[in-house]
Amino acid sequence: MCPSTCLGPRGPGVGKDATSRARSFHRFRDGYPSERHWKARRTVLKQEYSLAHLTVLACTPPEMTYIAARAGYDYVSIRSIYLGLPGEPNYALPDNPQMLKQTKTALASTGVRVHDIEVARVYEGMHPSKYLPAMEVAAELGAKAILCSIWGGEREFYIEKFAEICDLAKPFGLTVDLEYVPIAVVRNLAQALDVLRSVNRTNAGLMIDMHHFHRARDNPADLDALPREWFHFAHLCDANVEIPTRRAEMIRIMRDERLYVGEGGIDVAGILAHIPHCVYSIEVPNRERREELGYAGHATRCLETLKAYLIKHDRHFETHGGSASNRAATGIERL
Repeated sequence: MCPSTCLGPRGPGVGKDATSRARSFHRFRDGYPSERHWKARRTVLKQEYSLAHLTVLACTPPEMTYIAARAGYDYVSIRSIYLGLPGEPNYALPDNPQMLKQTKTALASTGVRVHDIEVARVYEGMHPSKYLPAMEVAAELGAKAILCSIWGGEREFYIEKFAEICDLAKPFGLTVDLEYVPIAVVRNLAQALDVLRSVNRTNAGLMIDMHHFHRARDNPADLDALPREWFHFAHLCDANVEIPTRRAEMIRIMRDERLYVGEGGIDVAGILAHIPHCVYSIEVPNRERREELGYAGHATRCLETLKAYLIKHDRHFETHGGSASNRAATGIERL
């Protein structure tokens, strides 16, 4: 079960003071006159947001749903495919009817929806049919997508398996969105595009993670020529601008030290200017912030800081290559 900090405010650091800090951060940080600020805030609220499970991984799917509702998210992105990683909880809903029932109750009572489930990994020796139970539950919960990444096998193998995952997901109305990860086999934009163009499936998509995009040293302008229908959601986070050279350090930051958007050195606005309308799924695992604020406080701070960042960088979309349609799609319109 999730520690008490999941559902605060009784958990450490999630009392009245921490909650007030999370709210006031967004309210006053950028120094907007109140009228302009609230006008901007209403504009930003047109954008839809999802709480990615890695942000609050110790919380079960129903608990993260209540947290998301309290913080103001539209969706949750549930890690319902068990990866078997050391210390990672097992939230495989097909194998846990009670947790599935509790998740349905939480969704129904809060109005929060499931945007996507994760992660369908491609690796040597796997068979895509293993993900069928997760797909069935995803469809039952109303999810739109299943996140996929490629961790093993030769090119012919992983392209074949990704195509099979797409074919299995299609009857459930799910897109299969490929996330490249800098420590995986498919680790950059060029490799991801090779997979998507090779499989040529109508329900295949591309999921851009701000951390991974920066670590792969990819160019935001390269996103402009891609089919707009490939973009269904993006992972929003920040990190220090320095790119680690050691795999262990890369993993540590990915899992425990991502930063609130605007707090690090990634040009998030510069990337978003080249991505069309999609859901922003906030994935900010940060051990220190979780311990300071608790899970509920951390999830709230994630959303508030992102909204503040979008307001602050409104004009970036006009001067750094973002089209009018891109600005409107990201929920940032000229004030």
